[in-house]
Amino acid sequence: MKLLFVTTFFIILSIFSTAQISRTEYIRRYQLLAIEEMNRSGIPASITMAQGCLESGNGNSELSRKSNNHFGIKCKKSWRGKKVYYDDDHRNECFRSYTSVEESYIDHTNFLMDNPRYADLFRLDHTDYKGWAKGLKKAGYATAHDYDKRLIRIIEENKLHRLDLRMTFNEMSAFEQKSMGKSMSSTLSINPYNSHEVIKMNRVKAVVAKKGDTFEMIAQELGLNDWELYNYNDRKPGYRPVPNEVIYIKPKKSKSKTRETHRAQAGESMHFISQMYGIKLKSLYRKNRMSPGEQPVAGQIIQLQKKKR
Repeated sequence: MKLLFVTTFFIILSIFSTAQISRTEYIRRYQLLAIEEMNRSGIPASITMAQGCLESGNGNSELSRKSNNHFGIKCKKSWRGKKVYYDDDHRNECFRSYTSVEESYIDHTNFLMDNPRYADLFRLDHTDYKGWAKGLKKAGYATAHDYDKRLIRIIEENKLHRLDLRMTFNEMSAFEQKSMGKSMSSTLSINPYNSHEVIKMNRVKAVVAKKGDTFEMIAQELGLNDWELYNYNDRKPGYRPVPNEVIYIKPKKSKSKTRETHRAQAGESMHFISQMYGIKLKSLYRKNRMSPGEQPVAGQIIQLQKKKR
């Protein structure tokens, strides 16, 4: 009887320690990485996001959880990084291992850009997600006979094609301007004012920073004071946002409206979590009985609504 109790206890413990990430949560967590890689390469963010969802099981596969490999990329002869071994099409196959999810997204881009078999895809428009999906299948990215249909289904069910529109002319000039002609660059430049789409995070209005943005520029565009943006985003005066960073243009909330807790990932700071969920940094520290400046460890449960007991 005692043995049965202990066994049951560890089964329950293992279930709670491997909580599954939903597809919606996975997309919300990594969409800015996909957009950033699109701006760097021209690969549609929708395609990157859909492949990440499919290949990693929304970040729940053993390969993605233990090795940060979100795209199922195997070692190949050119790989000089860390390796792990799993059964796939064959037993004990070699897969690439990364130190972070971001490194996996970057290597996915490099893998497609450096491989001649995918060269034709880069002639497609960055909004042609169907063409990219069919091209990946034709080039043999995966063995599934309906690989393209799976990607397209994920994109359309989750409206991921909207991510492909988050690219300014200046950002896409690196890979598209040649085909458009240099003469067009002066007539298609983006107006620096009134050019930020307003989104909502935790029911708080925000914008996504672009390359070269400052809080002063965003404040001027939206009719705000720059000190308001610094306060809303828990930043010190002089801080410069990085491309694709979420910038709140209204005060963040004291708690999350949708999530009760967050399991901290390696390298995440309290500020990162506060921005992710649209919660005031001071409030987040108070809820978790942590001192200002203290940072969470990987796996730590961060309270987003109620104060930690």
